[in-house]
Amino acid sequence: MSENKSTTTTSRREFLRNSAATVAAGAVTATVMPTTAEGMRRVLGANERIQIAHVGVGGQGMAHIRLLKENSTQGLKNNTESIAVCDLYVRRKKGAQAYLQLKDNQAFDDYRKLLDSPLARDIDAVWIATSDNWHAPIARDSMLAGKHVYIEKPMCKTVEEAFELLDTAKRTKRIVQVGSQGCSDLKWHAAGKLVKEGRIGKAVLAQGSYCRNSRIGEWNYYHIDPDAGPQAKGDGYVDWETFRRGVGPAEWDPHRFFRWRKYYAYGNGIVGDLFPHRLHPLMIAMALPQDGTNGYPMRVSSNGGIYGIQKREDAPDKPDREVPDLTTLVVDFEGGPTIMLLGSTVNEQGLQDMIRGTKGTIYFGGNTVEIKPERVWAEEVEEHSEQAGDGERIETHQKNFLDCIRNGGVPNCNIELATRVQVMISLGDLAYQKGKTYHFDPKTRKYWA
Repeated sequence: MSENKSTTTTSRREFLRNSAATVAAGAVTATVMPTTAEGMRRVLGANERIQIAHVGVGGQGMAHIRLLKENSTQGLKNNTESIAVCDLYVRRKKGAQAYLQLKDNQAFDDYRKLLDSPLARDIDAVWIATSDNWHAPIARDSMLAGKHVYIEKPMCKTVEEAFELLDTAKRTKRIVQVGSQGCSDLKWHAAGKLVKEGRIGKAVLAQGSYCRNSRIGEWNYYHIDPDAGPQAKGDGYVDWETFRRGVGPAEWDPHRFFRWRKYYAYGNGIVGDLFPHRLHPLMIAMALPQDGTNGYPMRVSSNGGIYGIQKREDAPDKPDREVPDLTTLVVDFEGGPTIMLLGSTVNEQGLQDMIRGTKGTIYFGGNTVEIKPERVWAEEVEEHSEQAGDGERIETHQKNFLDCIRNGGVPNCNIELATRVQVMISLGDLAYQKGKTYHFDPKTRKYWA
């Protein structure tokens, strides 16, 4: 990442008109083989089956595949079919292929080959669960190929990538859902309604945390296949060169592939893996705007360090991780409020989720949303308690995305919300690495320390 000083559905005719203008302007990159017209050849009816391609079929990718399959005809009855899989690791690709009983021409080792295949015309949505460094190009190219996209959190890695995806989603009118499933927990929406109604006065400070503890170090429980690598034959082969995108060591390191969240070339640890679970829902709960240049952070800072496991067991001469195992994030908005987060993978005692207002405070506990007045406003502010939501359920978040594809509407973790949060994540990442506080101007999209 370099410092920078300087959704709804549409008719086929309207989409093709917009696509033609996009192509004429030279907006489609050379890496995208299919035309947008081909991508829109399949027009969905309101009750028609949604056909999905999965790019990245490791642990989280397979979790999505299983839930979608389970809920296709039973449970939520989403009526979906997963018709293609793609992964840089042959064993994972074949495992997903076997689970879904797909043919060889439905399994790919490069997402660009998938988008260029005859199968692409039947795909309605692309599900992205790769390492973070690949989220942006896959999502961009999928939208340009006419596909809706579900992207695991964080949406991408850099501020520049975030705005590229925002602009692409607006231009192509594709629906984007980021996999921060807490956004589909109704308690955050209930809190947002209370804030809009002025029930706590003006919101001034939201706080939350996402804390864990692990004897062996966070993400070290991700299994490493000893026979895997770029020199392996058959199922063990990994396209390491594509995975790293020219960043980080060229030499094969299984820790960097299987436990990539520990390394900045491919992820950013707590700030990307855990903080989205709090930032997206808190933005909803604080009723912060998601239009134009409103709702973006003004200032972002971060602190912390590596306080737990220091060295790799298999290589004592190498540090266990690059990313911190304890970190804080403070985000200021113009005129307020402020968000304060604690993240830890070496102590699981967190901060209570709450939103402080000038007249009262909102507390969250389980699925309870509760207002307690400030002492000096006790006679004006009414205490309030309600039950809302049923937790952070991935299948509920999936259904929200699928319903928006069929019926229109704005997903709970839509591109506008996700872009604002990504600016916080990306600048928080920079703030920690550089030891600086970063400022942001949404009108120019510039940031500086």
